[in-house]
Amino acid sequence: MDETTQQPHILLVDGMALLFRSFFATAVRGQYFRNADGIPTNGVSGFARHVMTAQTIFQPTHLAVCWDMGAYTFRNDLYEGYKSNRPEPPEELKPQFDMARNVSEMMGWKNFGEPGMEADDLIGTITKKYNDAKITIISGDKDLLQLLKPNVQIAFTKKGFNIYDIYSHERFVEEYQIAPHAFADVKAFMGDSSDGYAGVKGIGPKTALQFIQKYGSVDGVLESLHELTPSQRKKIEENLEMLHLSKKLAVIHCDCPIEVDIKDLSLPVFNEELLQELEASGLGSVARQAVTLIS
Repeated sequence: MDETTQQPHILLVDGMALLFRSFFATAVRGQYFRNADGIPTNGVSGFARHVMTAQTIFQPTHLAVCWDMGAYTFRNDLYEGYKSNRPEPPEELKPQFDMARNVSEMMGWKNFGEPGMEADDLIGTITKKYNDAKITIISGDKDLLQLLKPNVQIAFTKKGFNIYDIYSHERFVEEYQIAPHAFADVKAFMGDSSDGYAGVKGIGPKTALQFIQKYGSVDGVLESLHELTPSQRKKIEENLEMLHLSKKLAVIHCDCPIEVDIKDLSLPVFNEELLQELEASGLGSVARQAVTLIS
């Protein structure tokens, strides 16, 4: 933690989530905003503008962008079918993966990516390290709910660049009636169709949540199988291996091997050189918004 008296406020951005969201928001109308080389920039432009808008809204003192580094992660080692049901990204999006990270570095934002890990795991690692800071996470991924703590809020993208559905620790506990870390136990039972793991077949979100509300965890449910209905017991016993595997897949790992120094997360100062570089890269709309953040 830094030595200033002000509590740091770290904005943690799920870079790939914003890139995908921005790409599809404009691609549906065929707007790819190609640069002078003919390369689409719509996702990259939207990503950068989204982060700058978030800076204005949340007024952080520090900022980091976390990235997925390829489709294959340690979760694929645990389960070959993990995320295997997802379609290939569109051709217009593929060149924007590297471009987005390059532009993020150009903007001066601190970037984190670790082969074999997901952005969620990097976000979790930074959140764990800076337990005394105020932290705002920006993403569209509900898995991150398990990271909520009194000092952590999650701003889920909802509409445009500036409308969010914000979850605090207090709101989550009030709505779900469980501890945030137990959200992974809920997912262990209900599974996740977008990530390609089944949980316990026949156990839906409502029953999964009721299990954890009453018994606290997967282990708590298994210790109380005699209290469940015969149908519920049968479903769990027939899918026991997948239940345990689903829990491993659902848990965000907060001990990634990354070096994080809060001084490196300080907000950058934009200047004319950056604006010229953005314009030369075909990112005029990003440059125009960056002007508003030059003090």
